[in-house]
Amino acid sequence: MAEVAEADRLYDENKRKDLHEYLLQFTQSEDPELLWRSARAHRDRSVMADVNDEQKKQLIMEGMEVAKRALEFGETHYACHKWYGVLLSQTGNYLGNKVKIGNAMTIKKHFEKAIELKPSDATSHYLIGMWCFNCANLAWYERKIASALFGTPPTSTYEEALGHFLKGEEMSPSFYSDNQLQIGLMYLKTGNKVEAKEWFTKLTNYNALTDEDKEKIQKAHEELKSL
Repeated sequence: MAEVAEADRLYDENKRKDLHEYLLQFTQSEDPELLWRSARAHRDRSVMADVNDEQKKQLIMEGMEVAKRALEFGETHYACHKWYGVLLSQTGNYLGNKVKIGNAMTIKKHFEKAIELKPSDATSHYLIGMWCFNCANLAWYERKIASALFGTPPTSTYEEALGHFLKGEEMSPSFYSDNQLQIGLMYLKTGNKVEAKEWFTKLTNYNALTDEDKEKIQKAHEELKSL
């Protein structure tokens, strides 16, 4: 399909702003291949350096609507589940802690479905890892909200998160700068400074293609200074 090929060309050439603009014409499509790429493009555009907070919120909220449509027409497509979970998670930053925590199990369900549909997708393992980290890292008041919502709130550990990040890296080395950053951070959380330093150092040599990559590399430098 020519439209998908063009979208993938723009993605591969790291023309993320152009890609977002190109895919806007397909947000009402019924083709899940175009819709999940559009949902991803909304999210990728939202983390670019020239986007302010209000624009970021708008991109995430609009991206959520595209992700819903992608799932509607692509229920058996791993990427539709993956990007639905990502956008649902991102909307939580704007809808308050109660909504964010209330969506936690739904988000995990979609990431798990993505892995079930495509076990070799490294990004889905990264996403489950982030879910585990966020659960392990809940503040006391967030745990209180979770207990009220679920009775028994969702739980996880830093070790479990680390396992998913390492699995993603094993499947596709250097596929995502934040995965390497999170490996370093999880080693810090679990008291292994030697491994943490190794991963932060590795990230400083990462081939930065996006604003997000540059931000993660900067964080790695900051972590190294504090070790």
